Amino acid sequence: MFNEEFFSFNHFTTMAQKTNIIQDKSYAFSIRIVKLYQYLTKTKKEKVLAVQILRSGTSVGANVEEAIGAFSIKEFNSKMGISYKEARETKYWLRLLRDTGYIESKPAESMLADCEELLKIMGSILKTGRQNKASN
Repeated sequence: MFNEEFFSFNHFTTMAQKTNIIQDKSYAFSIRIVKLYQYLTKTKKEKVLAVQILRSGTSVGANVEEAIGAFSIKEFNSKMGISYKEARETKYWLRLLRDTGYIESKPAESMLADCEELLKIMGSILKTGRQNKASN
Protein backbone atom coordinates (compact mmCIF):
# COMPACT_ATOMS: atom_id res chain seq x y z
CA MET A 1 0.00 0.00 0.00
CA PHE A 2 1.38 3.40 -1.01
CA ASN A 3 1.59 5.97 1.74
CA GLU A 4 1.62 9.61 0.59
CA GLU A 5 3.91 10.46 3.50
CA PHE A 6 6.76 8.58 1.81
CA PHE A 7 8.72 9.72 -1.21
CA SER A 8 8.84 7.47 -4.23
CA PHE A 9 12.03 5.77 -5.37
CA ASN A 10 12.01 8.03 -8.46
CA HIS A 11 12.16 11.09 -6.20
CA PHE A 12 15.41 9.87 -4.64
CA THR A 13 17.08 8.93 -7.93
CA THR A 14 16.06 12.21 -9.52
CA MET A 15 17.33 14.19 -6.52
CA ALA A 16 20.67 12.36 -6.64
CA GLN A 17 21.16 13.33 -10.27
CA LYS A 18 20.44 17.05 -9.83
CA THR A 19 22.42 19.77 -8.15
CA ASN A 20 20.80 20.63 -4.86
CA ILE A 21 21.33 24.32 -4.14
CA ILE A 22 20.56 24.21 -0.41
CA GLN A 23 22.81 21.18 -0.02
CA ASP A 24 25.70 22.84 -1.85
CA LYS A 25 25.33 26.22 -0.15
CA SER A 26 24.95 24.78 3.34
CA TYR A 27 28.06 22.62 2.82
CA ALA A 28 30.07 25.62 1.59
CA PHE A 29 28.81 27.59 4.60
CA SER A 30 29.96 24.80 6.93
CA ILE A 31 33.44 25.00 5.44
CA ARG A 32 33.54 28.74 6.14
CA ILE A 33 32.37 28.08 9.71
CA VAL A 34 35.14 25.51 10.29
CA LYS A 35 37.72 28.00 8.98
CA LEU A 36 36.27 30.68 11.27
CA TYR A 37 36.55 28.26 14.20
CA GLN A 38 40.20 27.62 13.34
CA TYR A 39 40.86 31.36 13.15
CA LEU A 40 39.12 32.06 16.45
CA THR A 41 40.93 29.30 18.34
CA LYS A 42 44.40 29.78 16.85
CA THR A 43 44.62 33.52 16.24
CA LYS A 44 42.20 35.01 18.76
CA LYS A 45 42.59 32.26 21.39
CA GLU A 46 38.81 32.22 21.81
CA LYS A 47 37.35 28.82 22.68
CA VAL A 48 33.82 29.22 24.10
CA LEU A 49 32.30 31.34 21.34
CA ALA A 50 34.27 29.39 18.72
CA VAL A 51 32.70 26.11 19.83
CA GLN A 52 29.23 27.69 19.88
CA ILE A 53 29.45 28.88 16.29
CA LEU A 54 31.10 25.65 15.16
CA ARG A 55 28.22 23.60 16.56
CA SER A 56 25.37 25.72 15.23
CA GLY A 57 27.04 26.60 11.92
CA THR A 58 27.95 23.07 10.90
CA SER A 59 24.60 21.77 12.12
CA VAL A 60 22.90 23.74 9.34
CA GLY A 61 24.42 21.57 6.61
CA ALA A 62 24.20 18.37 8.63
CA ASN A 63 20.46 18.80 9.12
CA VAL A 64 19.97 19.70 5.45
CA GLU A 65 21.67 16.39 4.60
CA GLU A 66 19.36 14.58 7.03
CA ALA A 67 16.34 16.31 5.47
CA ILE A 68 17.40 15.20 2.00
CA GLY A 69 17.66 11.63 3.27
CA ALA A 70 14.32 11.74 5.07
CA PHE A 71 11.88 8.86 4.70
CA SER A 72 8.79 11.03 4.96
CA ILE A 73 7.61 14.54 4.27
CA LYS A 74 7.08 15.02 8.01
CA GLU A 75 10.69 14.02 8.74
CA PHE A 76 11.93 16.24 5.89
CA ASN A 77 10.09 19.27 7.27
CA SER A 78 11.31 18.55 10.79
CA LYS A 79 14.98 18.34 9.78
CA MET A 80 14.72 21.39 7.53
CA GLY A 81 13.08 23.26 10.42
CA ILE A 82 15.96 22.34 12.72
CA SER A 83 18.41 23.51 10.07
CA TYR A 84 16.54 26.83 9.86
CA LYS A 85 16.74 27.30 13.63
CA GLU A 86 20.46 26.48 13.65
CA ALA A 87 21.03 29.08 10.92
CA ARG A 88 19.19 31.65 13.06
CA GLU A 89 21.44 30.79 16.01
CA THR A 90 24.53 31.01 13.81
CA LYS A 91 23.42 34.45 12.65
CA TYR A 92 23.30 35.51 16.31
CA TRP A 93 26.84 34.23 17.00
CA LEU A 94 28.20 35.92 13.87
CA ARG A 95 26.70 39.25 14.93
CA LEU A 96 28.06 38.83 18.44
CA LEU A 97 31.56 37.97 17.20
CA ARG A 98 31.49 40.99 14.88
CA ASP A 99 30.17 43.40 17.50
CA THR A 100 32.68 42.27 20.13
CA GLY A 101 35.63 42.62 17.76
CA TYR A 102 36.54 38.94 17.39
CA ILE A 103 36.02 39.16 13.64
CA GLU A 104 36.25 42.18 11.39
CA SER A 105 33.20 43.71 9.81
CA LYS A 106 33.91 42.73 6.18
CA PRO A 107 34.26 38.95 6.69
CA ALA A 108 31.41 39.02 9.22
CA GLU A 109 29.11 40.77 6.74
CA SER A 110 30.03 38.24 4.05
CA MET A 111 29.21 35.31 6.33
CA LEU A 112 26.04 37.00 7.53
CA ALA A 113 24.95 37.47 3.91
CA ASP A 114 25.55 33.76 3.25
CA CYS A 115 23.62 32.87 6.39
CA GLU A 116 20.75 35.14 5.38
CA GLU A 117 20.66 33.53 1.94
CA LEU A 118 20.41 30.09 3.55
CA LEU A 119 17.61 31.32 5.79
CA LYS A 120 15.67 32.64 2.80
CA ILE A 121 16.06 29.39 0.85
CA MET A 122 15.09 27.24 3.84
CA GLY A 123 12.23 29.60 4.70
CA SER A 124 10.89 29.19 1.17
CA ILE A 125 11.25 25.40 1.36
CA LEU A 126 9.41 25.31 4.69
CA LYS A 127 6.69 27.66 3.44
CA THR A 128 6.11 25.45 0.41
CA GLY A 129 5.94 22.42 2.68
CA ARG A 130 3.33 24.09 4.88
CA GLN A 131 1.28 25.12 1.82
CA ASN A 132 1.42 21.60 0.39
CA LYS A 133 0.36 20.15 3.73
CA ALA A 134 -2.56 22.58 3.97
CA SER A 135 -3.77 21.72 0.46
CA ASN A 136 -3.82 17.95 1.15
